[in-house]
Amino acid sequence: MTNHHSPWLDRYDPGVPSRIDYRDEPLTAILDRAVESHPGRTALAFQNWRISYGHLRERARRFAAGLRELGVRRGDRVAVMLPNLPQTVISYWGALYAGAAVVFVNPLYMETELTHILKDSGAKVLIVLDLLWARHRRLITESDVERVLVTRVSGCLGFPLNLLYRVKAWREGKLPGLALDGKRVREWKTCFAREPYSDAGIVPSEHLALLQYTGGTTGVSKGVMLTHRNMSVNVQQARAILHAIGGSPEVFLGLLPFFHIYGLTVNVNFATACGATIVPLPRFDPLDTLKAIQRFRPTVFPGTPSVYMALLQQKALPNYDLKSVHYCLSGSAPLPLDLMRRFAEVTTSEIIEGYGLTEAAPITHLNPLRGQRKSGSIGLPFPDTIAKVVDMEDGVTELPPGTPGEMLIKGPQVMKGYWNRPGETRAALRDGWLSTGDVAVMDEEGYFFIVDRKKDMIISGGYNIYPREIEEVLHEHPKVRDVAAIGVPHRSR
Repeated sequence: MTNHHSPWLDRYDPGVPSRIDYRDEPLTAILDRAVESHPGRTALAFQNWRISYGHLRERARRFAAGLRELGVRRGDRVAVMLPNLPQTVISYWGALYAGAAVVFVNPLYMETELTHILKDSGAKVLIVLDLLWARHRRLITESDVERVLVTRVSGCLGFPLNLLYRVKAWREGKLPGLALDGKRVREWKTCFAREPYSDAGIVPSEHLALLQYTGGTTGVSKGVMLTHRNMSVNVQQARAILHAIGGSPEVFLGLLPFFHIYGLTVNVNFATACGATIVPLPRFDPLDTLKAIQRFRPTVFPGTPSVYMALLQQKALPNYDLKSVHYCLSGSAPLPLDLMRRFAEVTTSEIIEGYGLTEAAPITHLNPLRGQRKSGSIGLPFPDTIAKVVDMEDGVTELPPGTPGEMLIKGPQVMKGYWNRPGETRAALRDGWLSTGDVAVMDEEGYFFIVDRKKDMIISGGYNIYPREIEEVLHEHPKVRDVAAIGVPHRSR
């Protein structure tokens, strides 16, 4: 890799390496190091409930032993269908210690989506919230899942909130009977063995840490195979780029869903690597989010453009102090320039835009923390990550700076492939290059700009029209809250 073909290397912040000597280790080593460095530091803060890093690992390893007693072995899949709760984090680390691959399921999924993921992944165990168990009991009972572990939100609330929550839920008719048989279906809290387990014999480059389902561009969701190495490498890359985060005790606002690859990597894996306190928020409500910032004083606020926009639209925003937030990391969707400017005006934090996709574990690009940030840019490729723009017709010919084409990515964080889909794997990975499906432009200094999704591009009269460019202009109008541009077929064109 030379600077001629990788001009972004010259734009890295001082001290950021172009190459990293990666630790070859299971993903759980991140938690192990956090415990070694600060066992007594608070790992999770949920309402009035706290748990230290030392206690978190102990609970996770005992949960791993409990999963082993249920028959879970290395390579098996454990599905987790929970919102952002302490149980989600404990289950995640516990399944990894047991050697299983975690399959996160969006709690909002309907029966068709849930059925597909459980069947396609072959999940042996499902961890589910009581309300979701009550809703999907018949479907889950008829599935091939061998064990179901049910938990309640109140399970990680301290007294008296745990009691008050149950009383409120009962009054509102939201306290379902669990109908547990103690065998196939049992309470999550009973799945903790006395002796911990942590020796699954993981080979980082071979064994899966995550089987993450994504819709991609073909409709039916596909399981993306991410190894322990893929996930661990991405955290190490993020630590190198975001070197200033974690120098002192940090608090991460865990608003992004942990069942989403972006929320998981940033708010769980990266936060743990920083030895940070994670504040899980089970759902997004703008006013509740402002209250959480006021109460827990987070220093790092990962989010999405829609989240930041919703906060800006709150009339009560001037009543809350957001000055504890030092870093806002934005991903998952294009960040409108007007939103970036407005957010900087009402807070002391600038939004740092990045880019990623599930197939790359997920982060591949980020704007410099200290150096130049370019408006509308997703930033620079991570260390050891190569990105190029190619002709959209042949998918091979590399295009010069300033010319739009499809962005391809190569790096150690790129997925192993799609679960049981060799044909689609070959189509997405060509000679190690991952096809992103995004139309991008690279400038002379190596900054990348997403123009649009390849599938969203409109062709009219022989011209390529990119909806995002239209959306950016409309976003500038103060009375436009949100906008989407689509192509409509015309009979004469």
